[in-house]
Amino acid sequence: MALTDEAIDKIKQMIISGRVRPGEKLPREADLAAELGLSRNSLREAVKALSLINVLDVRQGDGTYATSLAPSLLLEALSFIVDFHRDDSVLEFFEVRRILEPAATGMAALHMPDAEKAELGKILDAVTADSPSDDFVATDLEFHRKIAIGSGNSVLASLVDNMSLPTVRARVWRGMTEPRAQERTLAEHRAIHQAIMNRDADLARSWATVHIAGIESWLRTTLTD
Repeated sequence: MALTDEAIDKIKQMIISGRVRPGEKLPREADLAAELGLSRNSLREAVKALSLINVLDVRQGDGTYATSLAPSLLLEALSFIVDFHRDDSVLEFFEVRRILEPAATGMAALHMPDAEKAELGKILDAVTADSPSDDFVATDLEFHRKIAIGSGNSVLASLVDNMSLPTVRARVWRGMTEPRAQERTLAEHRAIHQAIMNRDADLARSWATVHIAGIESWLRTTLTD
């Protein structure tokens, strides 16, 4: 194991064990290096690496802290990786969405507060089937993001949000080229919303599956042609 990797693992174990809790300050560099049996250079490299993925927060003149370790914060590194996806991998993102989003939607039907369900309806009312494609897709993103948050699972919500972004171009493309695509999308969104309003988790999951699979099927056919 490389020295930096060993240092990263030791700091990680400190956090996992509760020796340093989320939001707490790490011991000063010299003391921490001695405690972990590391050179100060290895420790600095480990701290730099862990700060890049939002595990540690280095505050100049103050010290180094463990972050809140919130899933949304830690999964920001995933969004960086996702940004490098190739256009020919977009179908794989749709496949992941088809796995994750029905689960999130079913959970939202059971856990989303009534006020958030009403807000979801307002998002739908903000566009029509004739809205410009860019506006429609922006609202589409917000609709799915709200549902994922409504699942009550912050890890799942962050994953859904990150998986959704690489598919934006395909959704704009569909809206511009497929007849009545936006009309069909809006109808499916309203069916999902109604199932959530009725706390019908099974129906909400089913409509989410139909919705994502329909876009995936269209894209697969279009790319083949």
